[in-house]
Amino acid sequence: MSTLRRSGLQKDVLNIYRRALRMVKTKPPSTQDKFSLYIRYTFRSNASSVSPRDVSAIEHLMRKGKRQLEMYEHPSVKDCWVSEEMRNWEKHQASKSKSNPQFKIN
Repeated sequence: MSTLRRSGLQKDVLNIYRRALRMVKTKPPSTQDKFSLYIRYTFRSNASSVSPRDVSAIEHLMRKGKRQLEMYEHPSVKDCWVSEEMRNWEKHQASKSKSNPQFKIN
């Protein structure tokens, strides 16, 4: 089985994403869905708005994301705001996964 070789930048982005997903588990169960949606939406929208070759923009988004994550990791943060646009995006993703069973949302 062949594995994909990832660049250092790709590994860094994935590490931030994994760290964010682990952070969700530390939040109250009633708000975990909101945190998860916020993270998935933010990463997807940023990924689609930046060229994979635009290293400086990716590095900027990584710095911004790390600062936000550090803020959300603080134990006093118990909830986050989710916009209507995020909820509509989630519904669209869910309908895509129902129409194409090979597509999974994680």
